[in-house]
Amino acid sequence: MSATARFPLPPGSTLGILGGGQLGRMLAQAAARLGFDVAILEPEADSPAARVAAHCIVGAYDDPKALKALAELCPVVTYEFENVPAVAVERLVGLGVEVAPGALALAVAQDRAAEKRFLNEAGAPTVAFEPADTPEAAAAAALKLGAPCLMKTRREGYDGKGQRWVEHAADAPAVFEALGGRPVILEAPADFVRELSVIAARGRDGAVAVYPLAENHHEKGVLRRSVAPARVAPETAAQAERIAARVLNALDYVGVIGIELFEMAGGKLLVNEIAPRVHNTGHWTQDGCEVDQFEQHIRAVAGWPLGPTHARAQVEMLNLLGEEVETWPKYAAEPETRVHLYGKREAKPGRKMGHVNRLRGPL
Repeated sequence: MSATARFPLPPGSTLGILGGGQLGRMLAQAAARLGFDVAILEPEADSPAARVAAHCIVGAYDDPKALKALAELCPVVTYEFENVPAVAVERLVGLGVEVAPGALALAVAQDRAAEKRFLNEAGAPTVAFEPADTPEAAAAAALKLGAPCLMKTRREGYDGKGQRWVEHAADAPAVFEALGGRPVILEAPADFVRELSVIAARGRDGAVAVYPLAENHHEKGVLRRSVAPARVAPETAAQAERIAARVLNALDYVGVIGIELFEMAGGKLLVNEIAPRVHNTGHWTQDGCEVDQFEQHIRAVAGWPLGPTHARAQVEMLNLLGEEVETWPKYAAEPETRVHLYGKREAKPGRKMGHVNRLRGPL
């Protein structure tokens, strides 16, 4: 059984990460800079994160033997994605392991209806929404919200997957079936000016640190580029900081969180969704801040003081999707650009293979 975690966790300790993708890889690299070893639990042996970690346990996330092996190595475990099976967290906690962020954050983020309810109760406004478990309920929800409206599966789905527009209320049952006949949530459209996001962190002592806002641009549901710090009014920045603090404190959160926002015409911010982990829209911090989101997350879960979050430069982050990764020589030749590649073996269409951060000059 794992030794009981004592905070702050000293260098030389081993941190566990559930998930071996690019976020796990960058977390492992940040942990190594602080003197930690990392153990990855991941179904695939040759994952990007495993190749930069001290230990790799190959197994399903809910495999009792794999979880026991992880617990024997690590007093503290975190994760790189929000669809971690709840049973995995329960088993780890039962084995005496600290898991951060905690079970409440996972439960909220894994169900879009629960997420919207939680956000509204925490004082973080969202668009109007209605859950539906049947085709008939979906039609009624579309009538109540008004069409067009957006239908999303309540669980899973990311980068634009698991969602479709309902152009007319009468179309809702067919859209419901097209999404797999699973419980869904319908959302009123947001007539937003632009999409923003805020990356924030909360330490084990309750301290909160918030990064400057990023302005984000998506194509086909996938993030293409972020520019940060976004040009926003001081009131908008303060509004985002309040939302972040309310969400983090209501969750009793430990670690970094990504909060996607809609900026409305009148300046009001609505929360689109939260991600209880480091986030694609925070990659700019690697080259734009003294302490990036990955180191910040490790600091938080290890019980270290949070680092500074102010920006040193304006950065444009561009995702490299699929075969675009082959353009790395072009970006590597640009003195103002920093290349971050994920080490994935196969460049599939739309797959995130890396990103570049282009420094756009002083603030």
